[in-house]
Amino acid sequence: MKESQSKRDNQKSPHLSSGTAPFSTAAEGKPKSPTGIQPPTASNTGQKATVAEQELYRRYEQEQALVQEELLRLAKREREAAGEMLGTALQRERNSTNEERKRAAQLPEDLDAWAVELQGREAELKRQEAFYKEQLARIERKNAEIYKLTSEQYQEAATKAEEWIKRRNIDPVCAGLQSEILKCYQENQREVLKCSELAKEYQRCVSAAQKALCVPHYPFLEENFAVLFSLQSRAPLPRSF
Repeated sequence: MKESQSKRDNQKSPHLSSGTAPFSTAAEGKPKSPTGIQPPTASNTGQKATVAEQELYRRYEQEQALVQEELLRLAKREREAAGEMLGTALQRERNSTNEERKRAAQLPEDLDAWAVELQGREAELKRQEAFYKEQLARIERKNAEIYKLTSEQYQEAATKAEEWIKRRNIDPVCAGLQSEILKCYQENQREVLKCSELAKEYQRCVSAAQKALCVPHYPFLEENFAVLFSLQSRAPLPRSF
């Protein structure tokens, strides 16, 4: 049974048909395994390698090859990912550079447009300033004319009122009753109630005189003072020109 098993293994691995055949090339340079581990040979072990040891070593080599293949695949994947990241970063940088270049090319046009807009605004401000200055000068001239006119009218009305008052002959009001009351008080210093009737009569006389001196009895005075007060309330304050 051991011989039949050995024959089947030798058919699977032709180079293992004999126990020492694969390792008879030691004199030709001793080829090394990819893993750096030497396969068991008669020189290393001092005896002929068994078929089980050869099979074990073959499986070990296969596992190592799988590991190496997986490591290579992982390394390739990492290189591809790094390449994609680098490409994305480079593309982003190129896009940013292109945008900056476009903005730099557009900047002179924007500056020209801004300059034209500012010139238009300055021209409009100058036009408005000239218009408001003209309006202000016109208002000041009108105020000066009104002030001059009202001042002349005020002076004229005041002069007329003063002349009319000077021409007016003012007599004492109820002079006779006033003398009688003074005489009564002098004669009745301790009994002043005796003069109460004269005092009442004097008050009635004064009231009547006040009513007689009201404006309707003096139309010229009423007219002059009405003009005087209306001009006073309407006249603007003088400005410095």
